[in-house]
Amino acid sequence: MAMALAHALELPGKLRLGRQEYFVVQRIYYPGFTIGGGVAEVGGIVATFALMLTSGDPVQFRLSAGALAALLGMQLVFWFMTQPINKHWLQEVELNAPAKRFFATEGRAGTALPQTDDWTALRNRWELSHVARAALATLSLILLTTAIAIQGA
Repeated sequence: MAMALAHALELPGKLRLGRQEYFVVQRIYYPGFTIGGGVAEVGGIVATFALMLTSGDPVQFRLSAGALAALLGMQLVFWFMTQPINKHWLQEVELNAPAKRFFATEGRAGTALPQTDDWTALRNRWELSHVARAALATLSLILLTTAIAIQGA
């Protein structure tokens, strides 16, 4: 949740940046957010799935399943809204081998992006995808907290 929320909280400040400044700031994310965020999100999905499977109470099971669905929704938003823009923006950036594989910038023509020369359309899609991910992460946290709380009650 931390990384999704961090991106969402940056939104007002990043919308004030011009094109050049925006892309300078944007490049700081790719090393740490890609590796750290990916590991944390996969770990969260696995832990939530394990909690769901070990739920002894039907209500706890449903809450855990809802939390898992929200985490999986975060992945859908990332892979279908955020990642195509990442790939587009990183086509001209020199990346190391693992980053090239993750962002699949080599040998792939075209991405599912709006046909526009207006960089702000892509910026808005990227930024709003992170707001959606933060909302899903918050929902998941609330559902998980409730599931754990009723277990102890």
